[in-house]
Amino acid sequence: MSTTATPRDLQITPRDLAFGRGQESERWWHGGDPVATAFYNALSLTFPQGEAYFVQSVRHFLDQAPEPLRGQIADFTQQEAFHSREHMAFNRQVAAAGYETRRIDELIREDIRQTKHEPPEVHVAATAALEHFTAMLAHAWLADERHFEGCPEEIRRLWRWHSVEEIEHKGVAFDTFMHATRELPAYKRWFFRVAVMAQVTRDFWKERKRDIGLLFQQDGIDTPKTWRRLTAYLFLRPGLLRQVFLPYLTYYLPGFHPWRHDDRELAARVERALGLDAAGQPA
Repeated sequence: MSTTATPRDLQITPRDLAFGRGQESERWWHGGDPVATAFYNALSLTFPQGEAYFVQSVRHFLDQAPEPLRGQIADFTQQEAFHSREHMAFNRQVAAAGYETRRIDELIREDIRQTKHEPPEVHVAATAALEHFTAMLAHAWLADERHFEGCPEEIRRLWRWHSVEEIEHKGVAFDTFMHATRELPAYKRWFFRVAVMAQVTRDFWKERKRDIGLLFQQDGIDTPKTWRRLTAYLFLRPGLLRQVFLPYLTYYLPGFHPWRHDDRELAARVERALGLDAAGQPA
């Protein structure tokens, strides 16, 4: 019996695009809002090291992976490499706008280092969980344009391009986890992945709260009022975390698979809006 719901005609296309080179961004680039800016800066600062971790976790199982998963892992690796490169460039703009980001980079590096003792199956389970996070966020970002209202066009394009590719490869880590744990009874495999998801959820948001707080401190706005504003931004308007709450819960269902929700049409519509051709290049 197949353990994957990944579409047979799925195309994962690495798009080698660059954004905002030679440009400077305002310190509060997200429509002049320091709260929204801090949230997205904190996310972006995780991406280079986080995506390197994802690639390492999945590629550990490359040699034993069957086709088409083997080819999907290769395409996933290339997409993540481009994401890391572009967010490194974006993060340099964040630093150029006056933020000290080295401390946050060091903390993220230490977060990852503390997991090194875990077996490969735990790493790929954590990657599958975090890829579910990114796929949910990507869908919300593409479906609701309010998330990047008031942002410079190149920054909007960066996050929308990234979101398209996150949707395309959202099943790769999950399918790799399912293959790596194929000898486990179904109930043990389910418990394994949901236990890791619960741990990942706690750690991820604890760490992002830490990083956002460090950015707030640099702006002199680390106050209860600012945290209330962030809560309203995330849960009320536009309400990113409210929008992804129910999709997040589906991960805990025994029959979950990322591709049980096929949102390729949304991604394709945005790709066309970005002016890209079938090969992912500017038309």
